[in-house]
Amino acid sequence: MTSGRPELCVGAIAVRDECLLMVRRGRQPGIGLWSVPGGHVEAGESVVSAVVRELAEETGVDGVCGPLMGWIERTDIDYHHVILDFEVTVLSDDWPVAGNDAAEAAWVPLGEIGGLDLVDGLAAFLVEHGVTPPLTLL
Repeated sequence: MTSGRPELCVGAIAVRDECLLMVRRGRQPGIGLWSVPGGHVEAGESVVSAVVRELAEETGVDGVCGPLMGWIERTDIDYHHVILDFEVTVLSDDWPVAGNDAAEAAWVPLGEIGGLDLVDGLAAFLVEHGVTPPLTLL
């Protein structure tokens, strides 16, 4: 049983030049693991605004929120997150710089994602939604 109500979160799925924009988490849950930029939707904030805000806060990259790609639900003793992942178009060629909750930010080649320590469920999500082919996630 979790300690509170479900919390709405968002994630930004940005692919460019066969690379996925990723962050290494600097806080729990998943500290030290790789994920896509994202976080909590603030009170009164639209999910689209939250995607753009979280992308900028965690990577320093500006983007435009596209369609909903899919969702995932994560629960633990300390949390219950419902995460809506959106396709994102990045607006510049700037290299990402980690900020806010991120310890590191990078464009990761799709073929190298399988070699990273990923947050729970991310590998399956990326394959299921056609972001990366199954063979890259060994």
